[in-house]
Amino acid sequence: MAFLTEASLAALGFKRLGDNVKISDKASIYNPELMEIGDHSRIDDFCVISGKVTLGRNVHIAVFCNIGGGDLGVTLDDFSGLAYGCHVFSQSDDYSGRTLTNPTVPDKYKHETKASVLIKRHSIVGTCSVIMPGITLEEGTSIGAMSLVTKSTEPWSVYFGIPAKRLKSRKQALLELEQDYLSEEVKLKAMLENKKGVNHDGK
Repeated sequence: MAFLTEASLAALGFKRLGDNVKISDKASIYNPELMEIGDHSRIDDFCVISGKVTLGRNVHIAVFCNIGGGDLGVTLDDFSGLAYGCHVFSQSDDYSGRTLTNPTVPDKYKHETKASVLIKRHSIVGTCSVIMPGITLEEGTSIGAMSLVTKSTEPWSVYFGIPAKRLKSRKQALLELEQDYLSEEVKLKAMLENKKGVNHDGK
C-alpha cells in the first residue's frame, strides 16, 4: 500500500493534521478543510471520506470504507476503527416516497435526515457494517460484521445483527495496554529529544 507523502498531505489543506498520519494515495478525500486527523491515524486504499470528519489518534479506516460527514459531522475518537467496507452516514434521504431523493435534486424537494455520528474511544466496527445518522457508539463498543446500527449503544458492549442488538459485555483489559503503549511513546519522545539536544551541542 502506497501512502501520500508529507508534502502531499500538507498540500491537501486539512483543518488539523497530526504526526505520522498515513493516507493511501488511492483514497478519495473531499472537503479536507473540514477534517481533523490525530497522530498515528491511517486511511487505507479505496476509502471515500467527505464532509466534516474528525479522527482522533490511532484511528484506522480499512479499505473500501465510506464516511459521509456532511455538514454536522462524523467523529471517531482515539483508538477506534472501521474494518473493511464499513459505511458511516451523518445524513440520509427520506425513503418513504413523500419527497424526492438523491443529490441531483434541490433541497426544497427533499427531506433529509441530518444528525452527527460519534464513535467513542476503543470502539470497533466489523466489516461491511452500516452506522446510521445520529448514532453514538459509546466507549468500548464492538459491532459485529455486517450489522446495521440504528440505535446508540451502551459502553463496553458487543452488538450484532440487522438491526444491531446487544449480545454481551466487552472486556476492558485493553485499557491497561493503552496505558503501557502511551507510556512507551512518552519515553521514546523523551529519548529522541534528548538525542537531538546532544547532537545540537555537538557532544
